[in-house]
Amino acid sequence: LAQASFQSQPCPPTQALFFLLPSSLESSHLFRMASKAIFNKIEAGVKAKGSDLVKMGGAVFQLVISDAGDDNKLCIDLKNGNGSTTRGDGAKPDVTIIMKDADFAAMAEGKLDGMSAFMSGKLKIKGNMLLAQKLGDILESAK
Repeated sequence: LAQASFQSQPCPPTQALFFLLPSSLESSHLFRMASKAIFNKIEAGVKAKGSDLVKMGGAVFQLVISDAGDDNKLCIDLKNGNGSTTRGDGAKPDVTIIMKDADFAAMAEGKLDGMSAFMSGKLKIKGNMLLAQKLGDILESAK
């Protein structure tokens, strides 16, 4: 009988990556999935309560997740019609809010305060800053 030889063989590159994946991911990559889910909830809220949100908002908000890859932008139009959302760049936003994935997810979970995020540079605003302050209340109403 031939004796089986069990020698340690190197893993093919794809298998090696699979086993390395959990330990090699940055936490921000894990939050990207959360950002996408948050965008989905915002879209559902605008679809369900758009006309009420337009009355509260009266503006076009652009969200930019600076480190989220291709799905990093959501435009929330609470100025026209019954409200709408667009993945990507929107037409003429009144205010643009820029954050990293992890900070956006933490803010959505209530773990990061908007004012402290702004003061620490984790939240950047272009355009009308007062509108940015309204967005938190508007999104809370969309739930």
